[in-house]
Amino acid sequence: MPDLLTRMRALYEATPLLVGLYDPTDRLRYANPALRATFGVPDGELPTWEELVRRSHAAGTGIIIKADDFETWLASAKSRRGKMRFRSFETDLRDGRWLLVNETMDADGWMLTVGVEVTSFRVDTRDIRQARDHALRAAHTDELTGVANRRFAIHRANEMMAPHGPGGALCVIDLDNFKHVNDRFGHQTGDDLLRAYCALMVAAIGRADCFGRVGGEEFMLVLPQTDLADAERRVCDLLARVRASRPLPALPDFIYTFSAGLTFTPPGDTFSEAYGRADRALYLAKLAGRDRVMLG
Repeated sequence: MPDLLTRMRALYEATPLLVGLYDPTDRLRYANPALRATFGVPDGELPTWEELVRRSHAAGTGIIIKADDFETWLASAKSRRGKMRFRSFETDLRDGRWLLVNETMDADGWMLTVGVEVTSFRVDTRDIRQARDHALRAAHTDELTGVANRRFAIHRANEMMAPHGPGGALCVIDLDNFKHVNDRFGHQTGDDLLRAYCALMVAAIGRADCFGRVGGEEFMLVLPQTDLADAERRVCDLLARVRASRPLPALPDFIYTFSAGLTFTPPGDTFSEAYGRADRALYLAKLAGRDRVMLG
């Protein structure tokens, strides 16, 4: 008699539901035939979620992306993906089907996704349900850059610092001399720089991390289950990536940096206290000449 896991896998292989399992780096580790057929993933191939979406979008398969700028949409989607233990939303596919997608995360960062076709369910209320989903996303998203907004970033920080939360590190980041960019090149160039910076950061952080814009050129990075030494190493690596980037195609010689204040946040910490420590460390980083990470 087949064991339980063998029987479960056989059912996953046979079901029309779209079943996928992603590891903490957001790489697909299991996909049943229904999911592979929908997104055009050959047997044996294990792309990351980003690779899967990019490829299906270029091929005209998979989900319908209702955005003028694919990269902005992708940065926004990645900023929300894997930030909740459970999430449910509806999406439409290019082949005409409509899916209800459920995402479930475990404490180690593995994600199970299950897509259920709901094409024939209450067609008359579909627009209302989609409008609800769009409103929820908008409430958590910075309009200019597509990353998490202040409200969502603070929510994630509070979850990390809850009495029974995982703890971790909180980083406050400020782009150096951003006002000079606006004054010299104009606000449109400043907006382009903010979008390029956010895309770089979202591409470089882990799925469980949360990066959000809290106002102007100030950002917050939430790093659950990360000690201070590892957090410092990671933020310094992000700073090195920013230094090496050339974010403005029209200005190929333009370079920029950021200053960051970083603090450890154990379970039971409060956001106001943790943010205050990180903000003071950011202030010291600016006093010390900018372009650096300081601990608080």
